[in-house]
Amino acid sequence: MIVKIRRQDFVLLEDSKLGGACFEPMIRVYKSEQALDHDIALFYKGLTKGQQAVFMFYAHFNHANKSLTELYWWSAYFFAQPSIWCEIKGGLRYFKDEAMLSFFEDMEVVLIKHKHPRRLEGFPVTRDDLDRNQELRESMNTLNTSFHHIAPFTLNRIGAHIRNNPDEFVQLVD
Repeated sequence: MIVKIRRQDFVLLEDSKLGGACFEPMIRVYKSEQALDHDIALFYKGLTKGQQAVFMFYAHFNHANKSLTELYWWSAYFFAQPSIWCEIKGGLRYFKDEAMLSFFEDMEVVLIKHKHPRRLEGFPVTRDDLDRNQELRESMNTLNTSFHHIAPFTLNRIGAHIRNNPDEFVQLVD
């Protein structure tokens, strides 16, 4: 998918904002395709490897970053879709982000320990689960702290990679 960005915007954007600027046009197309009931797999396959990595990371991050509850629910939701969870982790490997990859592996340990599903059929996870399970809440609090500590480095790493490899992600226009 060709993501066009003005050369001046590309140069002026901070590294931490560059990934989000690349993600926004992709998510708009994704939502449009989804609304038209088109095959989303075709959309995803039309992205470069780098765009796929950006797309999967931000699909999780933009929700999970909002609160402890959202971090929990969206992580459990993507965990219940093994191919998507694998793609998120693969994207982190693409960016060589060992710290965030380790966070996702720690999240897996917690979700497995608390018997979270690996499929969406009958998905029982609710945003109220943390209110009902103190041990889960404590684990998620620790993960949330870790997530918010690591995320700024991840955003900068992604942005720096995009800046150093623009052809993988964007078409610069004047």
